[in-house]
Amino acid sequence: MPYTIARSAGYCAGVRKAMETAFQAAREAAEQNIPCYSLGELIHNPDAVEELRRAGIQPIDRVEDAREGGMILLRSHGVDPKTEQACRDRGLIVRDCTCAFVHALHQVVYKSGQDGVPVILVGEPDHPEVQGTAGWCTGPCFILRSAAEADALPPMTEALAVSQTTFPPGEWQAIVDCLLQRIPALKVHCTICSATQKRQAEAVALAAQVDAMVVVGGRNSANTRKLFQACRAICPRTIMVERAGEIPPHFANIHTEHIGIAAGASTPDWSFKEVVTHMNDMENIDQELNQEPAVNAAEQEANDNQALTMEDIEKTVVRIRTGQTVTGTVVQITDDEVCVNIGYKSDGLIKKADMVEKDVKLGDEIEVEVVKVNDGEGNVLLSQRNIVNRKAWEALMAKYEAGEYIDAVGKEAVKGGLLATVEGGVRAFVPASQLAQRYVEKIGQFVGQEMKLKIIDVDQQKKRIVASRKQVIEEENAAKKAAAWEKLEEGAVVKGIVRRFADFGAFVDLGGVDGLIHITDLAWNRVNHPSDVLSINQEVEVKILSLDRERERIQLGYKQLQPKPWDNIEEKYPVGTILERNVVRIRPFGAFVELEPGVDGLVHISQCALTRIAKVEDVLTVGQPVRVKVLAVDPEAKRISLSIREALADEAMTNDDAMEIPGEDAPAEEAPAEE
Repeated sequence: MPYTIARSAGYCAGVRKAMETAFQAAREAAEQNIPCYSLGELIHNPDAVEELRRAGIQPIDRVEDAREGGMILLRSHGVDPKTEQACRDRGLIVRDCTCAFVHALHQVVYKSGQDGVPVILVGEPDHPEVQGTAGWCTGPCFILRSAAEADALPPMTEALAVSQTTFPPGEWQAIVDCLLQRIPALKVHCTICSATQKRQAEAVALAAQVDAMVVVGGRNSANTRKLFQACRAICPRTIMVERAGEIPPHFANIHTEHIGIAAGASTPDWSFKEVVTHMNDMENIDQELNQEPAVNAAEQEANDNQALTMEDIEKTVVRIRTGQTVTGTVVQITDDEVCVNIGYKSDGLIKKADMVEKDVKLGDEIEVEVVKVNDGEGNVLLSQRNIVNRKAWEALMAKYEAGEYIDAVGKEAVKGGLLATVEGGVRAFVPASQLAQRYVEKIGQFVGQEMKLKIIDVDQQKKRIVASRKQVIEEENAAKKAAAWEKLEEGAVVKGIVRRFADFGAFVDLGGVDGLIHITDLAWNRVNHPSDVLSINQEVEVKILSLDRERERIQLGYKQLQPKPWDNIEEKYPVGTILERNVVRIRPFGAFVELEPGVDGLVHISQCALTRIAKVEDVLTVGQPVRVKVLAVDPEAKRISLSIREALADEAMTNDDAMEIPGEDAPAEEAPAEE
């Protein structure tokens, strides 16, 4: 097969260095017995990421998912300064794998921001390199992808134009031409990686010379996608594959057509070499199939004489192929095998281990899959289990496409995560970072536990899946939160559970969302701490005071559903009533006496004693119990006037009235005897 490999294929220098740094970090982490993480995928290639995972490097999405004291790799796309500092604040050992071209880009935009010059960053807004670079901008930063977006920029007199390091040079130049017409003092700094430009130029030149083109690399790689788009623009028969097995069987004529092979900068060497080997194998197999065996004259004559007979026989015989599903009848059962008539020239055999239906009987019709048309002894090998496995896999893939959850049971804690058995007996790998919303110290706690998972990655060729429990929890919580928000409205009275306290209030679970009862809304009287009024896990009835859906904040009221202390105050404390209460506050003009929580009365300084006093403190202290008389009640002003003097005077008068002089008929009291 005539094929040509682009000269710049496989890892670029930056990616190769990042991978070498990563493997060295993995070895160091293993020696120190600490976990090793990569913040996001180190490079955009599933095979490379899987190799790193086997080396002990766990990809995580958030710094918070890394265990303190571990080692973390900053991916080749780079990160913003805040993220890097967050890693160090968490006590992580940082290994920077940022590409040299990306690092230079960071320095350029940082200096521009320091100089007060706006930055125009050309690239894919969602790409991690672009997001990380934007974080280095200390001033205004505009991210755009096309010349049309450049036309929509606000007016400015000066700016710095830079680009994503893997951005197509032709598109970059078109955007720069547009910017030059709009911005008088535009500084242009081409930050496209020279290796990227060279790789794209070589691939385009090769695409112009061949009949068909194969671009090898990860589908998530922007570098590979742009390489594919550039080649397809020249050679329409261009395909992009991650692995050799994805090449269609009849993609090109392997005998007469010239095939070109290119690979993205994040494509491992073995990956595109596997494509070359695969295409060579296709050619060899094709030659063997097309090679006609030599026959002598006698054999030819015999064949000619039997041609009609054989043709008639073949019309009555079922044609089968490996992987085909057929229905047959059980004709014999032994201790080890089941023999099935499938209408072929020979019966098929199923090992008992490959049987799903264990109680089959002679004459039963069963569905089987052809494993081998000829096992070397003329037998057809069949399987029932393969059908079940295939159907189980197809069902899983249908759920994967639909974004549905799958049921699973944790089976084994392994390095970097958990192996779980999912529907149909298929095994799934759950990375440690995807087990829960917080870092999991002991993965073994999930062994034997039933759980729901969401498939996040699939290897069709190896029939392997990677799943997440964390995403299920996050999505279910989000659904509960959304459902809870739908039911809430200001002014409504709802029930909830007190979950936690803070100095400023109590948080209440309303069934998926939390609301806050501020400490001032707990009671009508002054509260020192929420625990003075409520307790954890207490069910309470609260009133929704306000809703802020954008900020997801709910203000609740508890005291609003409690009786107000000043309601019916005149009935509770009629004028003239004498009460015994405690002094709670002393002021220069008098003393406040608490009648009940939330209701205080004032004893004016003139009413504090029977005689005139200079200071309230001369006769009263905070906490002292006193007897007071209600002089006046004003519910609207929430004021109650009290008097200690009148209470004392009333008591003295009462005592005087009680001192009666004995009459003539009353016996005189005897004076106590002197000792």
